[in-house]
Amino acid sequence: MASAPEQPQMKKTLGLTGLTMNAMALIAPGAFLWLTFAQQSQYGAPMAGAAIWFGILAALMLCFATAISYAELSKLYPGAGSSYFFAEQAFLSKTNAYKFARISKFVIGWASHLYYWLYPGVMVGVTAILVGYLAGQLFPDTFSGSINSPTLMIGFCILFSFGVAYIAYRGVTGTTGVNIAINVIQITALLIFSVIALGYRLNHGDGSVGYTLDPDGNPIQVVLANGPDGKPIKDAKTGEYKVEQEKGAPKPLILSYKDQGITQEPVDAAKPDGAKQATFQFHETPASVIAPHSFNYVVIQACIAILILVGFESVTSMGEEAKNAKRDIPRAVLLSLFIQGVVCYLIEYFCAGFFLNPGYPMTTAAGSSAPIGDMMVIVGTWLFGSAQAGWWFMFIQAITVFLALVGTTLSCICTGARVTYAMGRDDEVPSHFGILHGKNLTRHRAIWSLAAVSAVVGNFAVLMYLCGPAATDAMNTALTDAQKASFWYPSFLVFSAETAKSLPNSLLIVTLASNFGTFLLYMLTCVVAIVAFREHQSFSGIKHMVIPVFGVLANLVCMLFYLVGPFMITGMSKLEPFIALGVAALWGLYGTWYFVVGSGSKGRTILLNQKPVAA
Repeated sequence: MASAPEQPQMKKTLGLTGLTMNAMALIAPGAFLWLTFAQQSQYGAPMAGAAIWFGILAALMLCFATAISYAELSKLYPGAGSSYFFAEQAFLSKTNAYKFARISKFVIGWASHLYYWLYPGVMVGVTAILVGYLAGQLFPDTFSGSINSPTLMIGFCILFSFGVAYIAYRGVTGTTGVNIAINVIQITALLIFSVIALGYRLNHGDGSVGYTLDPDGNPIQVVLANGPDGKPIKDAKTGEYKVEQEKGAPKPLILSYKDQGITQEPVDAAKPDGAKQATFQFHETPASVIAPHSFNYVVIQACIAILILVGFESVTSMGEEAKNAKRDIPRAVLLSLFIQGVVCYLIEYFCAGFFLNPGYPMTTAAGSSAPIGDMMVIVGTWLFGSAQAGWWFMFIQAITVFLALVGTTLSCICTGARVTYAMGRDDEVPSHFGILHGKNLTRHRAIWSLAAVSAVVGNFAVLMYLCGPAATDAMNTALTDAQKASFWYPSFLVFSAETAKSLPNSLLIVTLASNFGTFLLYMLTCVVAIVAFREHQSFSGIKHMVIPVFGVLANLVCMLFYLVGPFMITGMSKLEPFIALGVAALWGLYGTWYFVVGSGSKGRTILLNQKPVAA
């Protein structure tokens, strides 16, 4: 009888550089400095924005604890499947705990899908928001510069999801080449911006004339006159804003920092004479940028910042594609996190945080759909001498951000598909996910399924991205009559300011749900590291107990903060974290049902009766 045809196997093509670049593409500092700064400015307002930099540092410490666990595990078990594979091998190696091997790997594999299958959708959504913003810059008559077109973003989410999935479908070699090019471009571009932003603040001290943006986003160096409603006055004939006069000349915008970093602002903007609350505006000194300010502020920022640091673990699922997995994967895990988190993010966020000033404070950033884009316009205008040059500087940087998002989405689709493939190969999810494409040797069924999920999640993310904490009164006046009547702005997808303030922020919901999956996966991986080395001859108290325990506790604190944070921080909405927790709970309940029922139908035991015999 003829033997069954041999299943295609992955090719070992990746060295240390390729592995590191694939992980770095998932972290993507270019994309997240631009996009996450908006969420960090909005969530936990009016004061939590003061702790953005330290929140990133806290999240980075959490990630390094987890990364060390991943690196140590990958030395023991250099195979495909990442934490899913590690969990099974760790328990199978134990004298008594081996019986929990199957249930432990399923729990970690299922939990990782909450992260790996939502994260690409988050990337699709934020890329659509970026494209909507750029459309408003390029075609201001058709698209609003403040409210992105829902129709445009919905269509883009679908095309982008399947377009990136096609690149992944073609194979890992092409994917790695794209990631290397994108990383070089994005890191260079954002570090250039960081240096210029730092130079702007250092050259605009107390008493200097600074830049701000008028309501149309144009850089100016004068003070605009306000009407009785407190809003700038626009001349209906000329389309220009009225400027305050001082001694017969336009009043310059003089910057004043001392004792202005935190101001007392109305709790309700509609009642300017009502109760006041402390509101963070900008950092008066460099030391303030890196200060924690408050433990609660640090935790809330860390809960958002984890989004910008995940990805280092993705290379541990590339064991079958690595030339020397045991040597290079542990190095790639730590190297990718160090380059992106320490070399890039801490520098970029320091410069962006220190840039904030009386001309562009945190309250303005929180009300903008692209605060980093605003900063680029300002610093570009200052450095290059014209508003047009500032706009081009922003636009070129935005293109590099778009490229970074392509790389990020590509990398996380590949990573999610790898984990699903590993579970499919073990028949823990439908077995057709565990089959490679005969020609491209890619996990094609998982990739295309993930593309469809990403399109749906991305579309949900953009539908209410300006709601909740991001809603402003400007939503009532941002669209022209022609735009309101156009195909690009259907009335049932455009909300008034009042409606938007009552709705949850959909982008924040999917971000927090994905982040919860990240915290859960990282915590469980640290537990696996403790189990794996408990009876091993290479056990180290620091690397295999102290560091993983810190990782478990840090991840647990962040997850618990979803519950208690809204009751501890002024301005932190309950809707978004509670809905995210609901999504996680439903996914857990469904996973429990699927595992129990599936085990019974396949005649498999939940707890192993004996260790499997190696082939």
